[in-house]
Amino acid sequence: MNYKVIIYIFFAFLSAYGVSSINFDGFIKKGKVWEARILAMILIFSLAYLAANFFLTFSELTSL
Repeated sequence: MNYKVIIYIFFAFLSAYGVSSINFDGFIKKGKVWEARILAMILIFSLAYLAANFFLTFSELTSL
């Protein structure tokens, strides 16, 4: 299995854990549950992508 896939999955779980601590009640309208869930998923995937790319790039630079 490709090691990059494992890294992306690891950072997806790590960012999901981090985003779960955010209280969305303060800036989401009442009754907009699905919109809040979609926003959380976008945040999770965005953070996972950025963190995994940073980790992969940093590990390539240190191996030079």
